[in-house]
Amino acid sequence: MMNQYETVFIVTPVLSEDQVKETVQKFKKILTEGGAEILTEENWGLKKLAYPIKHKTTGFYNLIEFKAEGALIEKLETEFRRDERIIRFLTFKMDKYAVEYSNKKKKMKKENSN
Repeated sequence: MMNQYETVFIVTPVLSEDQVKETVQKFKKILTEGGAEILTEENWGLKKLAYPIKHKTTGFYNLIEFKAEGALIEKLETEFRRDERIIRFLTFKMDKYAVEYSNKKKKMKKENSN
């Protein structure tokens, strides 16, 4: 059964814009090759961290919302841990209320852009 997930990861700030995009593409490819359906992708840009991580005070935040089998999450998180460009990540399974809220947010965003 496909569950809906959301993953947020922070890319190290020492990379160029192209290197950050390449990193995001790598993880999107892992998801799609694993059979996931990417629903939303957001680049939140360079943000200040609440506390230093690996001597860094800023990072590039990215969010990907997707539907996938549960087994793919373990593979995705293993790749996050192996990639030195990722300084933090969090993946969680969305319950029906989170999915509902996300869909409402997307709908409002679409209406405001028109």
